[in-house]
Amino acid sequence: MDMLAMLEDHWWWLIFAALLGIGEVLLPGVFLIWIAIAAAVTGLAALALPIGLPLQFLIFALLCLIAVWGGRKWYAANPVSSEDPLLNDRTARLIGEVVTVVEAIDNGRGRVKVGDGAWSCHGPDAPVGTRVRIVGAEASVLRVEPV
Repeated sequence: MDMLAMLEDHWWWLIFAALLGIGEVLLPGVFLIWIAIAAAVTGLAALALPIGLPLQFLIFALLCLIAVWGGRKWYAANPVSSEDPLLNDRTARLIGEVVTVVEAIDNGRGRVKVGDGAWSCHGPDAPVGTRVRIVGAEASVLRVEPV
């Protein structure tokens, strides 16, 4: 008889849990660990109780939902701090920068040069060439004020 065929169901769940745990270490995404926990608990339940494979899959599915829900709730309550919290917020990173008006701000609307591009802006009227400071942003439109 084939060695793999001799393994009981609970061993498959525990092996699956271990592989998911290894996957979490190699590909950290803070997600596989919750599925690994669900697989491990399913494996332990299959070891302790005489349950068939369909019920094991149902238990695994329910435990996955509960584990992912619990994980999301835990991470919402315990956010991971970042060395650069504005990393993916380009407009927030621009606040405080001094830029040059490249299209006159007329009736509160114009364009400013940021880096090698031009961004739409709102602010007090200003002619081309005026230096303004970015004080905020709404979507991709910068709010500016005179320096």
